[in-house]
Amino acid sequence: MRFATHHQSNQDLTFDDVFVVPRRSAVESRLDVDLTTVDGSGTTIPVVVANMTAVAGRRMAETVARRGGLAVIPQDIPVDVVADVISWVKDRHAVFETPITLHPHDTVGDALNLLPKRSHEAVIVVEHVGATATDADGASYGRPVGVVTPADCDGVDRFTQLHQVMTTDLLTVRATVGARDAFRILHDARRRMAPVVADDGRLVGLVSQKGAVRSALYRPAVDADGRLRVAAATGISGDVAGRAKTLLEAGADVLVVDTAHGHQQRMLDALGSVQGLGPHVPVAAGNVVTAEGVRDLSDAGADIIKVGVGPGAMCTTRMMTGVGRPQFSSVVECAAEARRLQRHVWADGGVRHPRDVALSLAAGATNVMVGSWFAGTHESPGDVLFDRDGRPYKLSFGMASARAVQQRSAGGDAFDRARKSLFEEGLSSSRMYLDDEQPGVEDRLDSIVAGVRSACAYAGASDLETFHQQAVVGIQTLAGYTEGEGARQSWDA
Repeated sequence: MRFATHHQSNQDLTFDDVFVVPRRSAVESRLDVDLTTVDGSGTTIPVVVANMTAVAGRRMAETVARRGGLAVIPQDIPVDVVADVISWVKDRHAVFETPITLHPHDTVGDALNLLPKRSHEAVIVVEHVGATATDADGASYGRPVGVVTPADCDGVDRFTQLHQVMTTDLLTVRATVGARDAFRILHDARRRMAPVVADDGRLVGLVSQKGAVRSALYRPAVDADGRLRVAAATGISGDVAGRAKTLLEAGADVLVVDTAHGHQQRMLDALGSVQGLGPHVPVAAGNVVTAEGVRDLSDAGADIIKVGVGPGAMCTTRMMTGVGRPQFSSVVECAAEARRLQRHVWADGGVRHPRDVALSLAAGATNVMVGSWFAGTHESPGDVLFDRDGRPYKLSFGMASARAVQQRSAGGDAFDRARKSLFEEGLSSSRMYLDDEQPGVEDRLDSIVAGVRSACAYAGASDLETFHQQAVVGIQTLAGYTEGEGARQSWDA
């Protein structure tokens, strides 16, 4: 990446301060752009879900991995629970969505509790057939006998059993079907989605029209055995080596050593403990914002360095301490040093629009971490709540907030917990509304991937490395940024 010659700056820059200059391009279609990353994470799109408790859970992990990204399970979750999550994600189908399943004698209330957890908004009603598998919410797979949607539950008593309201006129799709044929079957039958079954009629998964199209556009992030990839985090306190060992044995594909201030001795010691295990997967560590920080973490054993102090939507570090650095300049400097050391950088924080992902990649990041932007989706771990106007939302909170610190130290001394609660650098509660047009994380991935592919095409790049090499970045005023925003209503209204 280089700056436009007439737009050099000695000031540190945010994403809003910069833009990519279009160049002569031989890329004929945005679909020709290869978004595979080269940092060893195995992602086929440059998106990593940040290790935030309110964002990265098992539903998020499997859904994002199915579309080529990677989720990092947070360090605040007990290690045995994380091991179970990793195992569960790796047991999911790499193409078909994981269905919500209930049984005929379960109730409408049971269905209404589960429906918001998936973007496809459907419960598959199954009957037991011998030995069965278990789905995300504890129900068992069997032979599908009906489908329940929100419309079926509207105006119905919550204690009504599902066999009384379910749609029994089932269209099923065989597990061997390809994406184009699955779409054709659903389209011709005027069905939004359908259960996917094996030859013996057992439920395998679920496919929707939109899901079939996505399956043709995305490549899942899978390990050598064809299982979905998932990462896991550890902090720098306590038994770092013990937790890391358990995560590695559980099958984590990337190990993330994480703390807000990554350029400290405890981080370097933690990395030494992890490297003493001889990990066979990439180790990411952070966060830092300087070339010196990159060098020290690299020397300590980090393969990937996380960059960002203070840009996140849930973070108040800069307002509380005055410490941090504008994110775009942080990524530019850190990525340049990482490349010199044959290491890689993940840009962590400050992403609010697809353009921010593209700019991070232009600056040299190999992957971009997204947190709060994904909190308001069906797949994030929180329950859907409703404000007084009936708008659905989920609660999000920062990982340095009093709420997160309280959860992290729940098993400690009461006095120490009280003392730690006085120091916070994050929001403990923020409403993240579900967008009517983009309620699922896949909808937001579609926007990000479309934006990044187009950015590459505008810059004449057919892959991410070429995009970084060829990107020319200019600096703009606030008026320049505002000029690029779309008008949601007439400007003379």
